[in-house]
Amino acid sequence: VCLTCCSRESMVRINQICHKNGIKFFTGDVFGYHGYMFADLGDHEFVEEKPKVAKVSAGVEDGPEAKRARLDPAETTMVKK
Repeated sequence: VCLTCCSRESMVRINQICHKNGIKFFTGDVFGYHGYMFADLGDHEFVEEKPKVAKVSAGVEDGPEAKRARLDPAETTMVKK
């Protein structure tokens, strides 16, 4: 459900109905240079892209460099949350 140009009381009431029934809710409005947006998505899943951590090879010396995780900026992985 998407709302705009509504009173606060209407937005809260409709959001509560949507939330109880598992319906995603969006509302927003603009006043000249200022505006707002609110989204109640309830429980949902999303995917985030993160840099892949390079594994340290077994032949690397022991020390601070060997223990530090290395990020490979060229490779990414998708993480579901």
